[in-house]
Amino acid sequence: MNDQLLENFKTRLTATEASFKVMHRAPSNIALVKYWGKYDPQLPANPSISFTLSRAFTETLVFFEPSMSPKINLKFEGKAKPSFIPKVQSFIDRIKDYCPYLSGYSLEIETSNSFPHSSGIASSASGMAALAMAICSLEANLSGDKVDLKKASFLARLGSGSAARSIEGPLMSWGLHKDILGSSDLFATPFFEAHPIFNAYQDAILLVHKGVKSVSSTVGHNLMNNHPFAEQRFAQANENLARLLRVLRTGDLDDFIEIVELEALSLHAMMFSSTPSYILMQPGTLSIIQRIRTFRKETGIPVCFTLDAGANVHVLYPLENKEIVVDLIDNELSAFCE
Repeated sequence: MNDQLLENFKTRLTATEASFKVMHRAPSNIALVKYWGKYDPQLPANPSISFTLSRAFTETLVFFEPSMSPKINLKFEGKAKPSFIPKVQSFIDRIKDYCPYLSGYSLEIETSNSFPHSSGIASSASGMAALAMAICSLEANLSGDKVDLKKASFLARLGSGSAARSIEGPLMSWGLHKDILGSSDLFATPFFEAHPIFNAYQDAILLVHKGVKSVSSTVGHNLMNNHPFAEQRFAQANENLARLLRVLRTGDLDDFIEIVELEALSLHAMMFSSTPSYILMQPGTLSIIQRIRTFRKETGIPVCFTLDAGANVHVLYPLENKEIVVDLIDNELSAFCE
C-alpha cells in the first residue's frame, strides 16, 4: 500500500517560464503522545498525536524564479541567514522525486516565527510545514488543481518528522495505529472525533529557556537507535495512544491529564537514560511542574503540563478555566520564565 501511495505523490510536472510568489503560515504543534525515534526516510518509530498551536506559527514567503542554475537565498526575520540554506537544500534534494519541477526554479525565501527559534517549540515543524505548503501551492498552480494537503504533510515530514502534523488541525495523528482509520507513517491525518471540550483547549507556553537547546532533536532521535529501553518506549507510546484516543472521544480529563503528563516525563526519561545522556529540563521546568501538580490537587482545576524536547513547559487546560489558570501563570509560574 505504501508503494502505491508513494507513486501517487509523484508528478511529471515541469517548471514554466513564469515566476510564482506565495505566502503561507503554518502552526507549530505540541505532541500529546510523543514521537521519539525514527528510521529512514523520516518514518516514526511509534505513532503520535498532537494539538496544533494557532498562535505559535511560522510565516514563510517564497518567490519561485525560473532558472537554469537554481539557487536558494533565505532571510530569517529580515536578515540573511545562510546557515539555514543547507537544511533547505537537503530538503529540496530529498523531495526531488516527488517535485521534479523544483529543479527549474531558484528560491527566494523570507521566513519568521511568532516564537523563539530553536528553543523547543518545534520551529522546524512549523518552518518545514510552511515551506511544504508553498511548494504544494506552486504544484497546484502548475497543474490547475487544488493544494494537496496530504502531499504537503508527506513532503513536510521529509524535512522534519513532526512537521507532518503542522499542516492541519486542531488535532493531528501521525504514524500507523490500528485504532485510527487511514493512519499512515507517510503523512499525518486530522482526528475529527474529539469531544467538544478539546476543540478550544488552551496551551500556554512558558519560556523557561529561550536559548538554543544543548542537544538537537535530530541527535536525540538518533540516540534512540541503541537505547536500552527503546522497544519498551515504543510499546508504551502505542498503548498510551490507544488510551488517549478513547479519552479524546469521551472528554475524560482525569485520564487525559494522567496520559499526557506520563508521556512528557517518559520523553525526558529517554533522554536521561540514553548514551550519552543529556538533560534539557532546567530547574525552572521542575518548579513549574511541581507547582502545577500542587495547584491541581488544591483546587481541582484540571490543568496539566506537557513538555517537548526542551526546557519550556506547555500548560494545558480547558477554555472555561482560562481566567484562574492565567492568574496562576501571571502570579506564580512566570517567576520561573525568562
